[in-house]
Amino acid sequence: MELDNTPQKFIVVKIGGSTLGNHDTTLEDLVALQREGKTLVVVHGGGNLITDWLSKQGIATRFENGLRVTDRDTLQVVVAVLCGVVNKELVAAIESLGGRAMGLSGVDGRLIEARVKDEELGYIGEVVKINPEPIEVIIKGGYIPVIAPLGFGAKGEKLNVNADTAAGEIAAALGAERLILLTDVAGVMDGSKKSLPRLSPGEASSLIASGVVAGGMVPKVEACLCALSTVSITQIIDGRLSHALVEAVAGKESGTIIA
Repeated sequence: MELDNTPQKFIVVKIGGSTLGNHDTTLEDLVALQREGKTLVVVHGGGNLITDWLSKQGIATRFENGLRVTDRDTLQVVVAVLCGVVNKELVAAIESLGGRAMGLSGVDGRLIEARVKDEELGYIGEVVKINPEPIEVIIKGGYIPVIAPLGFGAKGEKLNVNADTAAGEIAAALGAERLILLTDVAGVMDGSKKSLPRLSPGEASSLIASGVVAGGMVPKVEACLCALSTVSITQIIDGRLSHALVEAVAGKESGTIIA
C-alpha cells in the first residue's frame, strides 16, 4: 500500500518520557487538535520509567550521546515498558479525554526498519527505512497513531530506537507539515544556558559540533535536522507549560524553532 495522493498536513508530535506523568496538558491538547481536524502522529518515549524498571531489576543504566546502551536484558525491559505500559497508558488517557487513539510500535507492519547502530551500544537501532502504511491505515480510521519507538531488524530482531530519532525519521517520510518535540527544558541553550528562539540548520549543526548541544538534546536537534529534508518547520518546546502544544501548532514561537 502506498500513501494516497490526497494532500495531508501531518503534524508529528514527540512526547518525551521526561514529561509524562507531570500533569501537563499535552494529552488534552492532542484531543483538542484532533477535534479541530488536525492529522496527528504521536511518537513517545518513556525514558524515566524504563530507568526505574531497570533499577528494580538491578540493571544499570548507561547513556552515550543521549542514547541508552541496550544489552539483551535491558532490551526486554525497554520493550515491556514502552509497548506494555507507556503506550497503553497514553492511548487509554487520550480515549478517556474523548479522543480517538490507537497504539502500535515500530515493529508493527515493519513501520520502522532498523539496523544495529553501533555494536558497543548493543541493541540500539539506526533507522534504515520508514514504511508509513500502518500510520495511514490508523489515520484513515479516524485515530491518532501512538507509536512506541522500536525498530524491526533485518533478522526480525527488535531494536531500541531513540524516540526523537524515530519522530524525525517519521516526519521526514511523511513529508509532515510540522515536527514538534516536547521536552522538559525551555529549548536549545547556548553556552551561557540562554534559550535560543530560532536556529538555522547550519547553526544547529555547529552547536552539536562544538559540544554546546550535548547529551539528550543531541538526538532532538538531529531529529529536527533530519526532518527538514521534507518538513518546513521543526520546534523543540517545553512540554511542562500549559497548552504548549496547542500554542505551537497555532504558530506561537516558543522554545526553539529550527527551520
